[in-house]
Amino acid sequence: MRRLWPWLFGLVVAVELTGVTLDVPALQWAAKPLLAPLLLVLLLGVRRQWDLVATGLVFATAGDVALLLPGTTAFLVGMGCFLGTQLAFLTAFLRHRRAPLVVFAGYLVLWAAANALLWGQLGDLRLPVLGYSLALCLMAAAAAGVSRRAAAGGALFLLSDLLIGVGAAGVELPGRGPLVMVTYIAALYLITTAWARLDEPEGRAGSASGALARTGPAIGA
Repeated sequence: MRRLWPWLFGLVVAVELTGVTLDVPALQWAAKPLLAPLLLVLLLGVRRQWDLVATGLVFATAGDVALLLPGTTAFLVGMGCFLGTQLAFLTAFLRHRRAPLVVFAGYLVLWAAANALLWGQLGDLRLPVLGYSLALCLMAAAAAGVSRRAAAGGALFLLSDLLIGVGAAGVELPGRGPLVMVTYIAALYLITTAWARLDEPEGRAGSASGALARTGPAIGA
């Protein structure tokens, strides 16, 4: 499975990005619900235990499915699922190591600025976005306490959801759909692989490092 994983994950990513770029819902339904589960398989294969990051990936899977459905209700359900992802990741990261307070301060300034800019265009989504984006920014800040790889993943997660928020506010940017998915996939990949590298028992450290090294070319991250 370890040898097949990079190829399978790369194939799923390629199908998903093709579906988003060409606006083919069937391809998105075939691929998007598999992204987080495949990362979960990688995580469990290395760490051999269930933890909060694994729980976050389950929430992400549910959110991915919800966001494939049309309508405001599905959007809110998806946001709620991803709120579970952010809270699970945040708790796991804080338990591991605290990031410097200046990092949290910087992300909170960004949170306030982004919500201020989008507030007038979000309508009934204002309060849900306000709460979700706070959890997201705290997660991204906390990721900086784990490793640089996790910090990059947290920042990309924020960028991906910021692009979604811009779209929800009625602002369309060229190539926004593919860019949302590229940043989201890279974010989950970086966070998962960063977490999988932590606290490995001595007996499995070598094999775990080899497994992660083989997954590196999967999406070029």
